[in-house]
Amino acid sequence: MRVNTVRQALKAGKLQLGLNFGQLRSTEIPKLLAAAGFHWAFIDGEHGNFDLETINDICRVSSMAGLSPIVRVADLQYSLVARALDCGAQGIIFPRMEDPKLLETALSWTKFPPTGTRGYGLMPPHVEYESHSFTEIIEHVNSNTLTVLQIESKRAVEARDEILSVSGIDAVMIGPADLSISMGVPGDFQHPTMVDAMDKIRETCEKYGVAPGTQTRTVGLANFWKERGMKFLGCGSEIGFLFDKAKETAQALL
Repeated sequence: MRVNTVRQALKAGKLQLGLNFGQLRSTEIPKLLAAAGFHWAFIDGEHGNFDLETINDICRVSSMAGLSPIVRVADLQYSLVARALDCGAQGIIFPRMEDPKLLETALSWTKFPPTGTRGYGLMPPHVEYESHSFTEIIEHVNSNTLTVLQIESKRAVEARDEILSVSGIDAVMIGPADLSISMGVPGDFQHPTMVDAMDKIRETCEKYGVAPGTQTRTVGLANFWKERGMKFLGCGSEIGFLFDKAKETAQALL
């Protein structure tokens, strides 16, 4: 059975680099990203265009390639969370989190009893066709499933202590686009208001033993937040990388 090396590394306080993956429906992409040096990708079920079969294929290939697949679900619904995990996701990202009670319920969906309430429906591919008892599988999967929440609003920033004190959170991925809109500075990711809010979230994460992180759009922003202590750090997207390199090449030759 596979070990979630991203979860282990975050628990040890190590930087784990990832990206947004939600447009290019090719199982070659995870192999490319792993070879490039990324640790994880969040498979975007909220804003991306992937159906469940595509998510299954990408999760399976990602795990074999050494890229941890983490699915961002579109909404906090049991069926979305459980089916993403059954497709092979090594973790779940919960978007737009503001309610600690709802978070507590959603976290329970990611773990099998007695820790949580996830229904058991695993197949041989989930355990690499190895022979294990139910108890062994349950313990292994529960301890290797990454749970990530997104803070994306002013309300969530204000309620960060209440939210981040909920037991069972591994990491936070701040959503800067929605957060900047909510804070009244849309798209100004380094506005003092944004930096202050994100620093407060990071400090609260550290208080509760949660790995702080954010998604960024540029290397400059990623380095800015890396230097300020973000550990679950996303930079760019698979389609953005393709476009940027294509544009750079065309402009250099035309």
